[in-house]
Amino acid sequence: MKKTLFFCLMLASAFAGNSQTYPANLEQLLKEETPKVISWRRYFHENPELSNREFNTCKKIETLLKEWGIETRIVAKTGVVGVLKGGKPGPVVALRADIDALPVEERNELSFRSKAKGDYLGNTVSVMHACGHDTHISMLLGAAEVLSKIKKDIQGTVVFLFQPAEEGSPGDEEGGAPLMIKEGALDNPKVDAVYGIHISSSGDLGKIYYKSASFMASSDWFTIKVKGKQSHGASPWKSVDPIVVSTEIVQALQTIVSRQTDIVKAPAVITVGKFHAGVRANIIPEEAILEGTIRTLDDQMQKDIHQRIIQTATKIAEASGAKAEVVIDTKTLVTYNDPELVAKSITSLQKAAGGAENVLPITWQTGAEDFSFYGKKAPSFFFNLGARSPKLTAAESTSHHAPEFMLDDSKLDVGMRAFCNLVLDFAKNN
Repeated sequence: MKKTLFFCLMLASAFAGNSQTYPANLEQLLKEETPKVISWRRYFHENPELSNREFNTCKKIETLLKEWGIETRIVAKTGVVGVLKGGKPGPVVALRADIDALPVEERNELSFRSKAKGDYLGNTVSVMHACGHDTHISMLLGAAEVLSKIKKDIQGTVVFLFQPAEEGSPGDEEGGAPLMIKEGALDNPKVDAVYGIHISSSGDLGKIYYKSASFMASSDWFTIKVKGKQSHGASPWKSVDPIVVSTEIVQALQTIVSRQTDIVKAPAVITVGKFHAGVRANIIPEEAILEGTIRTLDDQMQKDIHQRIIQTATKIAEASGAKAEVVIDTKTLVTYNDPELVAKSITSLQKAAGGAENVLPITWQTGAEDFSFYGKKAPSFFFNLGARSPKLTAAESTSHHAPEFMLDDSKLDVGMRAFCNLVLDFAKNN
């Protein structure tokens, strides 16, 4: 009996020691901030800017952070790093939001829909926040203002990363997370952990979705140039037809996943999205070009698939008397959520979402994120926030990157709360 009582007292003591208390005014501050978050979201949605061209977005973010007494510096051309030093010594936690939009023409009846235009590789295009980065900016701004008002209670330092060009820099320009890292966004001060949120148009409104370890796929783009011999279309025997060779390569690439890859370990995708060859119907051309993407969720599998693509293309071409040149360009890494950091962060997310039933584990995602690069510098955790209207089923939800893309922004406070909770709990949990 004494042993049982002693164990119960020790258990109660352990729970008390790990209890997470927040500043008394935090809830009121969050409620007051929520309308601002929605207002900012609609402003940024109506005024989107393309990757590495987020000049006005950058200026507005910088101005607001300075108003709240947060130190700022510009990095990666149009990125903003804010540094908020808490009132107590402790670790450094980074919170990230991407800020760029896409060359997409918006098709809906929103009062704040985008009518913006921009220049993309020399062409005038419509611009739209068709992936929800406007919500990411606003949630992080809301967290920044709230945290600035309770900085005396913060144990450690908060680094706010407002990152440009997540969707990819135009042409050969540098940008995105790699350039943020290259220019020291995680080094001054040195960051101990990085958190990021992505909105989900298909997820249940206000619910948080996550996966420990490998979460989102790496993204590689490939180009295969097949060089043959040109001839008249009436005498194909005088040619080495790069179109026929290329079609064989397209078919064979699909067997790399379906017959050569252990998809029980992790899924993989190879997609040929572009095929260009020839200028006339009666000329067999000299060259054909294939372009596509590779998605993997395991680093070794990524390397293996690269080698198999090179081998498949070159050997098929060689067998037909043609030559294949393969170039593979890695755009993002596997987004890997540090398991220990995830385990220590779940309670913070559950409080933000209103209960454990609103924080749900999910499976792999073949979408890609350049947030993955931050995970090579510090433990990181990236998760999704559902923003589908309750009037729609998941099947009826609009796709990211589509002209009809729509979100319900009434629960953005959940993302803001998550950011605040993660900062306040990190030092206690570590």
